[in-house]
Amino acid sequence: MKRTALLVVALLLTFGVTPAAAANLLANPGFEAGSLSGWTCSGGSVVSSPVRSGSFALAGAASSSDTAQCSQTVSVLPSTTYSVSAWVRGNYVYLGITGGPQTWTPSATGYTQLSLSFTTAAGQTSAQLFLHGWYGQGTYNADDVSWDGPGGGTPGAPGTPGTPTVGAVTDTSIALSWPAAAGTVGGYRVYEGNTVRATGTATSATVSGLAACSTHTFAVAAFNAAGESARSAEVSATTTGCVNSGLPRHALIGYLHASFANGSGYLRMADIPPAWDIINLAFGEPTSVTSGDIRFNRCPAAECPNVESDAEFLAAIRAKQAQGKKVLISIGGQNGQVQLTTTAARDRFVSSVAAIIDRWGLDGLDIDFEGHSLFLNPGDTDFRNPTTPVIVNLIAALRSLKARYGARFVLTMAPETFFVQVGYQFYGGAGGGDNRTGSYLPVIHAMRDDLTVLHVQDYNSGPVMGLDNQFHFMGGADFHIAMTDMVKAGFTVASTGLRFPGLRPEQIAFGLPAATSAGNGHTAPAAVQTALNCLARGQSCGGYTLRGGTSPAIRGLMTWSINWDRFFGYEFQNSHEPFLNALP
Repeated sequence: MKRTALLVVALLLTFGVTPAAAANLLANPGFEAGSLSGWTCSGGSVVSSPVRSGSFALAGAASSSDTAQCSQTVSVLPSTTYSVSAWVRGNYVYLGITGGPQTWTPSATGYTQLSLSFTTAAGQTSAQLFLHGWYGQGTYNADDVSWDGPGGGTPGAPGTPGTPTVGAVTDTSIALSWPAAAGTVGGYRVYEGNTVRATGTATSATVSGLAACSTHTFAVAAFNAAGESARSAEVSATTTGCVNSGLPRHALIGYLHASFANGSGYLRMADIPPAWDIINLAFGEPTSVTSGDIRFNRCPAAECPNVESDAEFLAAIRAKQAQGKKVLISIGGQNGQVQLTTTAARDRFVSSVAAIIDRWGLDGLDIDFEGHSLFLNPGDTDFRNPTTPVIVNLIAALRSLKARYGARFVLTMAPETFFVQVGYQFYGGAGGGDNRTGSYLPVIHAMRDDLTVLHVQDYNSGPVMGLDNQFHFMGGADFHIAMTDMVKAGFTVASTGLRFPGLRPEQIAFGLPAATSAGNGHTAPAAVQTALNCLARGQSCGGYTLRGGTSPAIRGLMTWSINWDRFFGYEFQNSHEPFLNALP
């Protein structure tokens, strides 16, 4: 918010196994088929000139909105080192392994070789190579691509099963079914991560013994006496039995300038209209960036002449709660940089935030970390298992607070698009860019079973690529539709190859400025309601196809701020509260 080589040979010999001869594992590696057979490409074609060898090469037409990526997935052996290379020409050409290393050249007027090596993880049976250019840098070429090492997959093993679909879901179980694998199949294994959750001979299974209101991601592999197939694509589902948050089906969420005035004037808690269902007190801020010591200081009388006394403020909070409203402390904001770099800072964060919640009898916590509060260290590429201290410690702190206050504890988050949706293109720990991109994703994922509402700030944002692989710009219905659909549908996180599962619709709202003075990206009420009609009813989507489907239970809207809305005659409240109430 604004206040304004191969180690494989040695390894195999060590275990007394005759190593397989190195071979190019790629199909159509020099594009000599005269087509893109074997490759999956965006903006790619085969050309007869310029080529490095043979008759054909790849031409990737990178544009202002597409890097023209071409990729190919091959079967590999676990814990094995492979070498990959490609001859490329053009500006900013990249070669890499999804979820692994990459290399690039800024400019190659003639064919130049890029190469790297990587080691597969324990249990890994497939990997993906990619080539791409860069935005607005024009066409690049690639030829004679090589992936050397022993091929994965055991002769005689079945093919890969089809993508699973979700069937009946209960508080403790999720039913799955999937298309049969080709070949001789002895049975199927259902995996959650690297854990086998079910085994059987049928093309369906029910995974049981799950926690209520918990999200799970599954993949299926076929096996026989010869070996196991590669795993299918993943599918995610959430068990039922979620605790009622006490919120209305569709909620109006706003921030209250509780510790400053900010030109819009101070608004007393007792004077907040009853339309607001969640009131976020802005802000709790740290005594220093890395201390973890959070303090909430009410606005001083010198800045806010009409500020109420502590006793009046507390009484007004109680009155709001008696009306069913939720009052939260919001931590961070533009000026409140919070980096929990140590376990000591983590523990201080927990104790100091708990002290604020207890002092004022609050219903929960809003995380509004901005700026450089969250980032990912190089190599931290798995959002499901983060290793960067500021991420790990924040997750641990939030889990501790949730355990302290129980199931009714309200937890909301207000990240900027840079920290969530931009993770579709770039992920900080993968390197090659800003280490903050997508850095909220591991936090959201870790807390997804306890998260009440995620309301991404659809403002103060640059253009963001949506699931249609087009850039969307703030200020209109299209931006809110595309950004919210990403949160509901989920998406593959940049080059990691890992899919971030979507949230439940009742966990999703989107944020926008209450007025033009409150932030960049103000959207007129009619356009906001057009977006809600698309998201909740599947109407007026303007040609956009919802990848996550319609969400009648979408939670609602968040705004910065209640103060600014009052300053402009409560246009936001008066326009949207009745509209939300009329949604299905």
